[in-house]
Amino acid sequence: MAVAAASFIAGTTFAISDTPVSPAEAEKIKTALEAFGCTADEMEKSESSVFAFEVDDAKCKDGEYDIKLDEDFKIIIMLRD
Repeated sequence: MAVAAASFIAGTTFAISDTPVSPAEAEKIKTALEAFGCTADEMEKSESSVFAFEVDDAKCKDGEYDIKLDEDFKIIIMLRD
């Protein structure tokens, strides 16, 4: 399933933005990550039509993950890094 999700992302992601999130967005992302036992230092807005925000190398209880969130700050993809 992770391979299918990775293939889907690769096929639909045209450009990944390095646009930083606002402080309010960062707080909402942190809250969403904490629900899964994760933390992150770097968060970005995405230009993907599939997800609105991305977190690379989130530190979770069982390892590091790349996490994608929708515009409502719900985690839609979580891939082990």
